[in-house]
Amino acid sequence: MHFNTKIRYDFVGNRNKFFIASGILIVAGILSLLLFGLNFGVDFKAGTNMDISVGKSLTQQDAKELLAQAGIEDVAPTVGGTGSDRVSARFDEVLTQTQINDIQTEFKTKYGEQVSAEVNVVSPDMAQELGIKTIWAILIASLAIMLYVMLRFEWRFAVAANIAILYDAFVVIALFSIFRLEVDLPFIAAVLTTIGYSINDKIVIFDRIRENQRFAQIKNKEKLSEMVNASIWQTMARNIYTVLAVLVVAICLFIFGSESIKLFALAKIIGLASGAYSSICIASPLWMILKGKQKPKKPAKVSTQP
Repeated sequence: MHFNTKIRYDFVGNRNKFFIASGILIVAGILSLLLFGLNFGVDFKAGTNMDISVGKSLTQQDAKELLAQAGIEDVAPTVGGTGSDRVSARFDEVLTQTQINDIQTEFKTKYGEQVSAEVNVVSPDMAQELGIKTIWAILIASLAIMLYVMLRFEWRFAVAANIAILYDAFVVIALFSIFRLEVDLPFIAAVLTTIGYSINDKIVIFDRIRENQRFAQIKNKEKLSEMVNASIWQTMARNIYTVLAVLVVAICLFIFGSESIKLFALAKIIGLASGAYSSICIASPLWMILKGKQKPKKPAKVSTQP
């Protein structure tokens, strides 16, 4: 069978280049995690988070001076909101009620009684529990996706897809570790949604591979490679449009969103880009390698007895 598809680039033939590049990123991520770990936010380590609404415009320096007057040093608060009227401050220790009251008093003294504050305290036990539940969430999501793909397709598709989506999740985690970006609960939500969008891209390509495989006569690895390349290019436009639709929204959130959502948007951007890459450059070539190792079925013996 000849595929009426213009193969502009041989993704499968250049798979080793992609595998090496991805391997280098994985090694760099592992080294960063071993040496530096993750920059956990208050959600995953003991501490206090305060969101203070003052009702008037202020600067980061104003907020920092008021915190210093309340006896809190070495804290870098962020200022956001529609009119730069909200202060978000994260403390590495669990503040006492007296310290919280002192902070509120300083802000009310300068900006009036309209000042309001939302305080979230995470104890060490709660932080540890959140970390364990996060690991379980990612493992369960990956296992469920593998089972779904195995039921809908076959085990080779499931293995290739699961390796690729775990790679996507690890890329987000690795880059946050390398660049020392804060990891909090929105970050975990971004990783889990990355897995969901990633598997969608892979299912689109795998579905086309299965359809082409049904009508193609694959006699050797060259034909198998041609079929996979054709399937990738036949679904290329759909994959690009799907990823771009979500990517544009994530970029807008990163540029125009508040400080509290910027890292979530950045994690989404990284995950979407990695998901599109791994669908084409990792998952599909991996399936071809696994399929190429399949032993051909022996033809059934025809009985010569009358």
